Amino acid sequence: MKIRLLTRLLMGSLIIAAASAAWADDSSMLNRKDLKWGDAPPALPKGAKLTVLYGDPFKPGPYALRAMFPPGYVVPPHFHTKDENLTVLSGALHLGMGEKIDKKGAHVLNLHGFHHLVGGTHHYAFVTTATVLEIHGDGPFDINYINPADDPQTKKK
Repeated sequence: MKIRLLTRLLMGSLIIAAASAAWADDSSMLNRKDLKWGDAPPALPKGAKLTVLYGDPFKPGPYALRAMFPPGYVVPPHFHTKDENLTVLSGALHLGMGEKIDKKGAHVLNLHGFHHLVGGTHHYAFVTTATVLEIHGDGPFDINYINPADDPQTKKK
C-alpha cells in the first residue's frame, strides 16, 4: 500500500515537473519596459492603444493583450464571436449589456475587476478615466457592431 502511494506521489511530481518545463519553454516573460504599445486596429474607435503579450489575437489560438483607453473612450454596442476574459489593471471599466448604451445601467469594474464575456453577448464599454485592461481568449478576436454606422472602419474620415 505504501509503495503504491509513493509511486502515485512520484508520478504526480513528474507530471507537474514536465508541465512546468513545458510551460517554461513556451512562455512569454515580459516586464513593463518590454511592452510595445501601438494604435489599436481600425475596428476599434480611435484613441485606444494595444500591446500583444502572447499569440496573435487575429489568428486561431490563444492570445493575451493589453488595451489602454483614454478618458472618455467609448466602444459602442457590439459582440465578439468568441468568449473574452478581461481584467482591469488600472482605472475602471463601465460595462453594460444590450444593444443601446445606457450609462446608468452599466456595471463598473474597478481595479482588478474581472469579467468573462460569452461570445455573442451584446455589450458596450466606456471609461471616464484612463484605463488599462488585460484581455485574453482564443482567437481570432473580432468585433461586430450592432449598428453598422458605429463601425469605425465604415465611418467617413
